[in-house]
Amino acid sequence: MQPVVEVHARDGFALWPVSEARTDGYLALSGELTPLEVGTALMCVVGCNDVDPGDDGRPPRPANALESFLHGLLTFDSLFAAGGLKVTDAATGVVSWPGCCSGLEEWRDWNQVFAFGGSVCLGHGPLAERDGEIVRITADATPTGSPVIEVPAGELRHLLAGVERDLAAFLALAADWAYRHLPRHALPVIAALIRVLDLPGPRDIHGGQPARLRLERGSASAS
Repeated sequence: MQPVVEVHARDGFALWPVSEARTDGYLALSGELTPLEVGTALMCVVGCNDVDPGDDGRPPRPANALESFLHGLLTFDSLFAAGGLKVTDAATGVVSWPGCCSGLEEWRDWNQVFAFGGSVCLGHGPLAERDGEIVRITADATPTGSPVIEVPAGELRHLLAGVERDLAAFLALAADWAYRHLPRHALPVIAALIRVLDLPGPRDIHGGQPARLRLERGSASAS
């Protein structure tokens, strides 16, 4: 189980360094990304929230190109990051991708299936539902006969813990990246990422990289 963000080519993007991917797809978030991949992930997360202010009470866009692009990420109350959780059945090779309209910020909805049973819709298509001690993940709930991945409920808990570790490790990379490439905006960008990734990150960020991020990064390196 991997947290992924939807990435796409953005011709002419020059606000910070990004990878040279030419095709749309998904990028798995972890502590193993290169700086260019981190830049690409940030570009796409910011792009998901790059919406002109309307009647939502947000201030007008700044004239500066960088501040204009970051405006949505830094002013929206509810943030969106196209993506979610990719689940791969190592035994069968079946893969369940996030559905259309799925957001990575909703990844903790999977906990509802583990803790309370029932089902959760993962965008248009994928569906996760608990039946006793088994969680069934239907890759596409629309057509009959869609491939199904079965996961013991106890294993799902461990998989979700792994997702949180991957996201925390990515956040540590992104914090370092932000201080290097967006020094004037690093603190609010990091705070916004904590919200997007739905992590229990620090709310008091002062004087360089947040302490929790340093701890998470050290833990990831030690393992």
